[in-house]
Formats: sequence, structure tokens, C-alpha cells
Amino acid sequence: MSDDTAEHAPIAAAATAAAGESVIAPAGEATVTPPAVPGAASALPEAEIARLTDDIIAALKTVYDPEIPADIYELGLIYKIDIADDRAVALDMTLTTPNCPSAQELPVMVENAVASVAGVGEVKVTIVWDPPWEQSRMSDEARAVLNMW
Repeated sequence: MSDDTAEHAPIAAAATAAAGESVIAPAGEATVTPPAVPGAASALPEAEIARLTDDIIAALKTVYDPEIPADIYELGLIYKIDIADDRAVALDMTLTTPNCPSAQELPVMVENAVASVAGVGEVKVTIVWDPPWEQSRMSDEARAVLNMW
């Protein structure tokens, strides 16, 4: 994948989904949940949601697991990004293994990267283990970098 917006079409589509609509992301992609109150439209314009989504993804792509030469986004470690009407961002992410030596530092790195995006409010990162991470979540870019075909 590249930083092209077109490459993030499934995520951009998820970010602009209707309130209350469930969006399932393909392997190697994060689900972006738009700000929503069930039955109400978002207070943020679609263009702003798309900009925030693209900028958050770009920020996530600057975070690397210190032991793996691929960014956490392309590795498929980001499972969900929720953007609230007040611009607070909640992320669900996982690690490659529960015994990951970077378990303490990666969530802080993710929080700091997303917080640096212009227009983003409070950032909360939650580590989740379900579903467990597996190699099929990696993008083709990560597979190429890691020579895992």
C-alpha cells in the first residue's frame, strides 16, 4: 500500500458510513467508525471525517514495532478507529503476541502519533486480543518488506 487516499478507500468508506451502520474491514485494514449518535447525523462534515481518517492513518504509518521493519498499520495491528463528534479518537489495536517486548511502549507511541494530528481531541488506545493477530492481517506492503510471501 502507499499513502494514496485511493488505497484507503475501504477505510474512507467506513469513516463516512451512516450512523449506526456496522462496517467490517478486510484483513490488513482497520475499521473506522464515524462519529455518530444512533439515528442522528454526525456533527462533523464528511470531508472533515475523511481528512481526519487520512491524517490518522498517515500518523499510524510512522509507528514501527522496534523489532519489525514494517509500520503497525501495514502489519494489521490496528483493528478499529473511532472518531467521536468531539474529535476524540479511540483505537483498538493488538500486538503480534501477548509476550511482545514492546507491549508497554507501542500503545504510547500510537497515542502520541494520533494526538499529533491537527484537529484530533483526546486519544485513547486499547489493547485487544480478540481476534488474535495473525500474518493474514498484514498488507502486501508489509509482506514485501518482511519477505513473507
